[in-house]
Amino acid sequence: MQKKISDDSATTAANARGRERPTARTVPALTIVAHPKSERIGERLLLEMLAAAGRTASLSRNAPDFARPGSLLARPLGDAFLSRKPVRFEPGARGRLRLVVPEDGTPVRVGGEPVRGSREFTMEALAAGVPLELSERVVLLLHLAHAPEVPSVGDLGMVGQSERLRRVREDVCRVADLNVPVLIRGETGSGKELVARALHQQSPRRDGPFISVNLGALPRELVSAELFGVQRGAYTGAMKDREGIFRAAHGGTLFLDEVGEAPPEVQVALLRVLETGEVFPVGGQASVHVDVRLITATDAHLEERIRQGLFKAPLLHRLAGFEIQVPPLRERREDIGPLFLHFARQELEATGEASRLAAREPQDEPWLPTSLAVRLVRYEWPGNVRQLRNVTRQLIIGSRGLPHLRVDARLEQELDSAALPLPGHSLSVFPAPANDNTPMFEDLSPSRRKPSDVGEQELLEALRACAWDLKATAERLGISRASIYMIIEKSSLLRTAGDLSPEEISRCFRECQGDLDQMVKRLEVSKRALQRRVRELGLAGG
Repeated sequence: MQKKISDDSATTAANARGRERPTARTVPALTIVAHPKSERIGERLLLEMLAAAGRTASLSRNAPDFARPGSLLARPLGDAFLSRKPVRFEPGARGRLRLVVPEDGTPVRVGGEPVRGSREFTMEALAAGVPLELSERVVLLLHLAHAPEVPSVGDLGMVGQSERLRRVREDVCRVADLNVPVLIRGETGSGKELVARALHQQSPRRDGPFISVNLGALPRELVSAELFGVQRGAYTGAMKDREGIFRAAHGGTLFLDEVGEAPPEVQVALLRVLETGEVFPVGGQASVHVDVRLITATDAHLEERIRQGLFKAPLLHRLAGFEIQVPPLRERREDIGPLFLHFARQELEATGEASRLAAREPQDEPWLPTSLAVRLVRYEWPGNVRQLRNVTRQLIIGSRGLPHLRVDARLEQELDSAALPLPGHSLSVFPAPANDNTPMFEDLSPSRRKPSDVGEQELLEALRACAWDLKATAERLGISRASIYMIIEKSSLLRTAGDLSPEEISRCFRECQGDLDQMVKRLEVSKRALQRRVRELGLAGG
């Protein structure tokens, strides 16, 4: 491993590149989640006119055109069961968005309930994503996107076109050619290894080996020997020299997942490797030079582990030459449809039924039922992309030989048990309005302030004052809840429930005797998100 990977200048340059973000406005968008023609899933329509001039946007069978981001091919929804009479999207009161459904137009359902007249959605609802079910044939996700859309850097092996995923791709391209260590943070199952492989493939080391190791899966007493090699006779059973994983990755990339689980002695050795580019085999007296690009990943809150004395601060500083944050699936719901289709194609090919996704007759029932598509979009996905892949496999196998996908009662109950609350009773429902002078909104944001105007300390104090209720905090500060997540993501003072380690949550649960309010005060994270983590860990009373 070359010493220059730890140079402060290279680290500074990489992080500076990572902070460069093109400016773009936030506007409403419609992304196809389900369509009788499955290849349409993932196509998008930006409703820019709403933000630009406060004008009405219309949607019918014949117009406007949807297109995959970055593609020149654009076409209307085109399903014969949709009406030619358009539904409309209009600026609503107080920065809301109003959906107007004509009485004899396309039937629209939200949360299983038909929309009669019109319904208004808050910007908070749009930030979370609202699935719209049209004529039980098409599902569109109404959400927020950036305009103008930035040209793609290529998919890099990652499926989806959300803003959060685009940022990950940009970060990969910014740092791939630099010989600095990269720390990838993200929840379990979010695709951290996929990002590591993309870094390797985009780097000058692409022709060298890529070795992936899960430190949490290695026996504690063998971690050092596995990583750094063994000298013959070092311990009972060491009958011959072993080169170790670092030496096997010489000239290439080594990806260490769950780096937060590294034992103290391994942390010391990793720090030495990063500083000197040399490893000491177990039982050896001489160092061995290695040239390895080190990429690490964790779903743990390393800063908290440092405070607990479980992780060494200097090692974190060395590992984080550049950081990439992989978003959870629930924060990029517009990618759920394309990801589901991607996994479905793989499973259908494996079962010999790839033809099921071929063109169908216009009158046929959709292969992906709209009720299932809505459930997929609403589900919280605690296991992220890995869980979506497993659910897709279960659906494909469970529907073999059938004309469309079928959900068994157990899976249906599971998908409904942790679903995102849909905007329904909390939203204003009006009769269809006449042509009134609806106030225009200059930008689709309810904020009176920019996120950049809110400092970390101010946000922390507001969160504490509001008992970590994100909605109340957003109203108190005059920013959107999505802005709160943006500030937390960049903050060194704040964290989310997803950053907490299972050990920290379990210990706090015991010490607080399961009192969730006390846990929120101690851990300082959102109550709802913490409750979800407690439930995932199977702790009683969660």
